[in-house]
Amino acid sequence: MAQQLAHPLSLAVALGLSVPLQHHRAAARVNQELAEAQIALSTAHGFPFYVAQGTIIRGWALAEQGQVEEGLALLHQGLAAWRARGAELSLPYYLGLLAESYGRAGQVTEGLTVLAQALELAHTTGERKNEALLYWQKGTLLLHANVQGLQSNIVEEAARCFHKAMEIARRQEAKAFELRAAISLSRLWRQHGKRTEARALLAPIYGWFTEGFDTADLQEAKTLLAELAG
Repeated sequence: MAQQLAHPLSLAVALGLSVPLQHHRAAARVNQELAEAQIALSTAHGFPFYVAQGTIIRGWALAEQGQVEEGLALLHQGLAAWRARGAELSLPYYLGLLAESYGRAGQVTEGLTVLAQALELAHTTGERKNEALLYWQKGTLLLHANVQGLQSNIVEEAARCFHKAMEIARRQEAKAFELRAAISLSRLWRQHGKRTEARALLAPIYGWFTEGFDTADLQEAKTLLAELAG
């Protein structure tokens, strides 16, 4: 509709609103294309707010596709520009993207520090729409830390994060976030011999869905359930 109206600001907003959906679908290449279109449009029409947003998203998308160093640089550039505008809206979400990219770079400690900031900001401002995602990201990074041998009790802490993410998602009726946390917790339980418990956790959540079976999370859940049944 924004394209039909030839209204640049509406198109910049629409591109920005498309980003979280593609992120949750794990569609990094699509997000890169959206971000680049948003940056070009917003630069041409003088929308610095949306240039910053596009820069953040482009950075995350590049990091997800293996260009981690360039991605992190863009994330920091975009976040600095976002804060320079005085914006706090969506900042916990964007910090979560930075944390994910730190994980890609193997910089787990830095990622966990950023997630602590994101969670504190979410609690302070009350912007909790991505709180479940932040706890899932924390659990995922903690497992990376366990691989690196940073702490001995880290598996239990990661499991608590996945439980917390599921609790928040259930309260918010955010089934996609609940599914993602359940997948991670089920994988963790399977690794520790709790196959029956893992399947009992994941099966009813997966069974709730009636569409979207081509998305990454639902495909992963289906594969994991088949492995748990074997």
